[in-house]
Parts: sequence; structure tokens; C-alpha cells
Amino acid sequence: MQAHVKTPHIKIDIEGEIHPKILTVLKEIYGKKVKFVKDDNDEVVDIFKSEWYKKINSQMIPGKCVKIYRENFKMTQEELGIKLGGISKQNISHMERGIRPISKKNAKLLSKIFNVPADRFI
Repeated sequence: MQAHVKTPHIKIDIEGEIHPKILTVLKEIYGKKVKFVKDDNDEVVDIFKSEWYKKINSQMIPGKCVKIYRENFKMTQEELGIKLGGISKQNISHMERGIRPISKKNAKLLSKIFNVPADRFI
């Protein structure tokens, strides 16, 4: 099911299994501006078997993972270097760009810092 609300300053799109309370609130607030679409043509796809995931995953080098996690944790390269035991900002940059490999020791430290498996960084 899809719920769609569009006003001059507001656009809300919700897809998937929508809780009935949310639908009720949307109806109360937006009235006739809410449109509900039931789409039986949706199919469930295993993301890990999709072509999109395979393409993205093949492009994901360990350094890109470091950069993504570092940015998600709102950390600078300098801050990450300090947490890794004093690695310079330049070396963190080189790891993120794939110029410098990530050692097993640093992969283990990164996994603890970001609370993810170490193999994401190897």
C-alpha cells in the first residue's frame, strides 16, 4: 500500500505495510488531500541477490566502507586516526581512497569503533 499527501508546502510518501493508526492520523490532518494506493503488483526481492546490490557491492572497496562509516559517525579523518592509535589524517585519506591497504589490526580496531564485522575493511 502507498499513502501520498501533497500540498503546496508538504509532500509525504509512505510505502510498505502502513500501520492503521498512521493512516487514521493522515486522514484526520489532511482529509481529502490524502490518496491511498493499493498495489498488488509489488514483489518482494532479496536485496542481496539483486543486480543493483551486486553492482554496488562490487564497487565497494574497503576504504569506501571506512569513509562511509566515518561520515555516518560524524567523525573527521583526524579523529578516526586518533582512535586508531595515532594514524595521520593523510594515512586515513589514503586508506579511504584505496592507496594504502588496511591492516588486519586496523580492520579489527575499525570493527570495534563502528561495531561492525572486521571483514568489511579487508
